[in-house]
Parts: sequence; structure tokens; C-alpha cells
Amino acid sequence: MQVTSTYKYARISAFKAREVTREIQGHSASEALDLLTFSPKKAALLVKKTLKSAIANAENNAELRVDTLLVKEAVVGEGPTFKRFRARARGSASPLRKRTSHIRIVLTDEFVPEAPIKRAKKRQTGRTGAAGQTVRAKRDSGQAPVTGQASSEKSAPTKIDEPTGSSEPTSETTPTAEKE
Repeated sequence: MQVTSTYKYARISAFKAREVTREIQGHSASEALDLLTFSPKKAALLVKKTLKSAIANAENNAELRVDTLLVKEAVVGEGPTFKRFRARARGSASPLRKRTSHIRIVLTDEFVPEAPIKRAKKRQTGRTGAAGQTVRAKRDSGQAPVTGQASSEKSAPTKIDEPTGSSEPTSETTPTAEKE
């Protein structure tokens, strides 16, 4: 059975309160209370108040045992924003936005272990050549990157020890190889 509790028009921005509610989702009600008790954030007090209300609703209205309760969801939605102005220099004004939020906590006594969300691996962000190697990997290994040609058309650099038959250096040999 599910039990909910809602704290409407809490005087905190939803962005700040969501940081706290993410921490308690999936925990038991007693663990969540412990986490909120030792959290230094203002939102922790407001979420703790809502969680205590949800626990009281579960005990009194639904007649559930406290030790079996889990925090199924803890959601923070944006409430109305109070718009005010602050006087500034030379008769101007700057806006102030006093944000509010609605905190909703859902407790359940049914144990439903959720599988962890598997996220796709990020693709490598480097450019790839025709052979599939990244340009960065080829640059680090000392090879020239492949640009537009198939890797089978490129010939491997000639070995330094083998004479090529001409005294002119080829484009694939390095100038330091001739000095040896």
C-alpha cells in the first residue's frame, strides 16, 4: 500500500530541494530520517518534516508498520515564484525571484527492488580514420593519420636497414635514417 504526504509552497527553490530528495529515494523510512537528520542543508529540514508526516499517515490512516516502510519516491516540483524588486542606484530596480516548491513523498510497504539503470557507454569523441583508429591514437604512435584513403593502399614505411636502390630519400624515410 502507498501513502503520500505533500508539503506545498515550501520556501526553497526546487533545484536545491531535489538535491536532498535524491539521497533518500529507495531507502527505508528510518534510514532516510537518519540521513536527513545529519544533512546540513535547509532543504533537509523541510523534507524531514514531510517524511515524518508521511510516516504518521502510514501509521494512523493506513495502519502500516513503520519498520517495513520504504521511500518509493521523493519528488520536488516547482511552485509559484514571488516576484519582488530591489531598489538600485539612480532610481532603477532589479528583480528578485523568491521561488517556492512542492515536496511530495510516497512511502510503500511493498519491497520492489529496482534493477540499476544501465546507461550506454559514451562513444569515443576523437575523429576516426578509415581503419577505425582514432587520429589521436595514430598521432601518439607516430603514424600519420589516414585521411580519405583505405588503409590497404597505404604502404608501410620502409625499413632503415634495407637499401632502396636509389640514393634519393623516399618520402617515407626519415632524414635521420640517412645519417646512420
